[in-house]
Amino acid sequence: MTLRIILADDHPIVRSGVRLLIENATSASVVAEASSPDELFKALDDETCDLILTDFNMPGGQVADGLNMLNQLNRRWPKLPVIVLTMMSNIGVLRSILATGVRGLLNKSDALTELTLAIQAVSHGREYISAAIKAPLEATRVGESSTEHTGLSARETEVLRLFASGLTVSQIATQLNRSVKTISRQKMDAMSKLGLKSDLEVYAYAREHGMFS
Repeated sequence: MTLRIILADDHPIVRSGVRLLIENATSASVVAEASSPDELFKALDDETCDLILTDFNMPGGQVADGLNMLNQLNRRWPKLPVIVLTMMSNIGVLRSILATGVRGLLNKSDALTELTLAIQAVSHGREYISAAIKAPLEATRVGESSTEHTGLSARETEVLRLFASGLTVSQIATQLNRSVKTISRQKMDAMSKLGLKSDLEVYAYAREHGMFS
């Protein structure tokens, strides 16, 4: 039976190249393409498939954040295997991607050489992590979890933890009985101390350092 794949990437040339590789080198068929998270969810509502192959960062739509998109995929289609292609190298972000339940994770730089192997493995119920991602993950796996965050005050740590758990700044302010301005400043101060430049990096840092435990 032909493996049915939905392919999502915001670059048409990438989609075209990946589709060509899939259909020439495997017994799989791409039954739908998407260029944004919203298009991906619509394709899943409209088409029956056996596997999702998606880029991690796609702009636009209501699910612009990659981790949010992957978590929604896992909630709505928990049995549908997902392979993610990414250029991300941040270890915390990579671990956060895997924590959403994806079965395969490949760096885009080596996707063409390993994609067929990943599709075969994932379609048979196994996990597949590309060599370019697996090596740094294994090298940094031991001894990184920590509940102490050097340089952060107790309040900054609490704000960061609550934000990473999914609360907005306004919700944190209500929960901690502080002003939105204070919470916003504490969040920005914590990010500055830790060298975090985006909300995605905050989430990755929190997961990597055991702040959800």
